Amino acid sequence: MNYILEHTDGVARAGSIVTDHGIIPTPIFMPVGTQGTVKAVEPRELEEIGAKIILGNTYHLYLRPGCGIVEEAGGLHRFAAWPHPILTDSGGYQVFSLSDLRGIDEDGVVFSSHLDGSSHRFTPESVVDIQRSLGSDIMMVLDECAPYPCDEGYAAKSHQLTLRWAERCLQRSQATQPLYGHGQALFGIVQGSVFGHLREQSAHGLVGMGFDGYAIGGLSVGEPVEMMYGMTELCTTILPTEKPRYLMGVGTPENMLESIARGIDMFDCVLPTRNGRNAMVFTRHGRMNLRNARYANDLAPIDAECSCYPCRTFTRAYLRHLAKAREILALQLASIHNLAFYLWLIRSAREAILDNQFETWKVATLAGLSEITDDSSTTNN
Repeated sequence: MNYILEHTDGVARAGSIVTDHGIIPTPIFMPVGTQGTVKAVEPRELEEIGAKIILGNTYHLYLRPGCGIVEEAGGLHRFAAWPHPILTDSGGYQVFSLSDLRGIDEDGVVFSSHLDGSSHRFTPESVVDIQRSLGSDIMMVLDECAPYPCDEGYAAKSHQLTLRWAERCLQRSQATQPLYGHGQALFGIVQGSVFGHLREQSAHGLVGMGFDGYAIGGLSVGEPVEMMYGMTELCTTILPTEKPRYLMGVGTPENMLESIARGIDMFDCVLPTRNGRNAMVFTRHGRMNLRNARYANDLAPIDAECSCYPCRTFTRAYLRHLAKAREILALQLASIHNLAFYLWLIRSAREAILDNQFETWKVATLAGLSEITDDSSTTNN
């Protein structure tokens, strides 16, 4: 993997991540394909709307279908019929969200499967081995995502453990080889909760190890948004300019634009597909809950300025009808549109950076995104 920084506009960056499965223009949004699939969206539809990379999850793919069948298929790219870049999360966040079902020690973490209750252990070494089996282009280290809120003592022990695990992941990566003939990069993950001096220690420690890229984890977990921006900005002042920076699990369109302004290159979030499955759609003028009665006779497209297939073809009234009738097509069309919107937004941000107009464009875009506030349906189904 190679990162090329092409242009800066203030702190905002435009660049390219070069992988053996293709070039990823940054800033970039990565649709979340937790179990080897982006929910309700086909790979060919992802290609049509311009997705350049998707995200898979080590925890879920390890439990089901298992590494054996993925290896037999020739890796996750072939198994999922996605020939473009893939990033795999280490599964740390999923494991640590199972607070009642796991135990942590210096060696790693023991957890109970959410599927059948069976017991498993992840170590820094094993998550690298699993990601070798999956064959992702970008692998992530095993980390502990401290909850919010937590006290400073817990956050300190957590980030120090994450640093020790990161070094072990790096050593395992250096001692092993990819299985499928293409390169695999490894990213470190900055932790430290909302304590600035801990974030600084974590970032400096990881930079000293020399990872291929750096992620910022443990944010967008309930802390105030200004605190998230502050921790993000603090980290990007330390992370090297010649490596990509990934803000994990973020977020809303507003979050992404404000984080790009603070030097972030990569994002992932379940929000566009999760909200799409609940008939909540994003537009250039704000969010709309298509279940609302006001759209029952609305024959306008979801977003008249959007060129995606759902907007070219269907009306708000039709999408509302599908959602009320609980038709599967409603999930698919709304999810495709929401991902198309996110990818349009991130491409537009990149163009604005290249034109030295990012701040002006950001202010105007954020003003437009707030015009509609019809977002009452954002459930987590």
